[in-house]
Amino acid sequence: MTRASTFYILPLATINRTRLLPYPGRVVVRVGQKVSPSEVVAEASVSRKHVIVDLAEKLQLPNEKLESFVRVKRGQKVAKGDLLAESKGIFGREVLSPVDGRVTAQGGGKLVLEIGRATIEIHAGLAGTVTEIIEDFGVVIRASGAVVQGLWGNGKMDAGVLFSLIEKPDDLLEPSRLDVSLRGSVILAGHVAEAAALKNAAELPVRGLVLSSMSPALIPLARQAPYPILLLDGFGRRPMNAAAFKLLTTNLKRDVILNAEAANRTQGTLPELFLALPFNQEPPEAPAFETFAQGQTVRIISMLHPGRIGTLVHLPEELTILPSGVRAKSSRVRLESGEEILVPLSNLEVLG
Repeated sequence: MTRASTFYILPLATINRTRLLPYPGRVVVRVGQKVSPSEVVAEASVSRKHVIVDLAEKLQLPNEKLESFVRVKRGQKVAKGDLLAESKGIFGREVLSPVDGRVTAQGGGKLVLEIGRATIEIHAGLAGTVTEIIEDFGVVIRASGAVVQGLWGNGKMDAGVLFSLIEKPDDLLEPSRLDVSLRGSVILAGHVAEAAALKNAAELPVRGLVLSSMSPALIPLARQAPYPILLLDGFGRRPMNAAAFKLLTTNLKRDVILNAEAANRTQGTLPELFLALPFNQEPPEAPAFETFAQGQTVRIISMLHPGRIGTLVHLPEELTILPSGVRAKSSRVRLESGEEILVPLSNLEVLG
């Protein structure tokens, strides 16, 4: 049996999400703590620039004799003009700091100063409970609610009330429909073909766009948008898949969290919308993997049919020869349009 990765369009499930810093830092929450989407769970301070001061050259001394002449320690803050090192005698020399900064390293006759510190903050991204601390890097958060995952995100995150500008799965979002009444909302809409739609959304401003699809020519502008953009079904004009359309249009005017992080299949992350819902008993945990089986709903992730949804109708045991001549484990998939196509299993995700 072949194991398959999954994507989620679930009306109620329990999920675990890992939030990590890119560099070692400090975790600021504890296990068991309830967190809100905007709450900072970990932070790190990083340098934007390093300045190297060659002490050996400036003091005209060999490296092994420098130690006793250095007047600062690692971690010490210095101001421009402060004394870093000095040699005594008739021909004594001084080395002064060329910048405001902090001493981060010394060795090989050189001193390293870092300047322009910046703080990196990692937010919870959803309302839930911290279940695990990953020392110096981040946390695992557990939450229950509705989950809708997409194919592409512009790397931003925000939260707001979900409003709809879509009546049919294949609707086009006209820029003129984005008016002041939608300010501060997360907008559910169809295909975006014009840059004006993204610009109008920024001017309101909105808290996010959840779209069926978008013209690929708009990718650079979408990456620069100050709000999150989630594409459910990819690029080119594509209708919203039936499962996402039904779940989202029946949960309008609810608070949602839109995490449009970039898809990373090696790390198992996908951009998603999360909707916290009340429950009496914690719902089942969404599985990370499934086994391919006939009758499953799947999404195609190849460049030929990106984002299209269908059903596995035939899953042969033997390898299949594809039109390209490659032999691979494949399945016949019946698309929502009724058309049947042959797709390698490596290009399929199971709807969890």
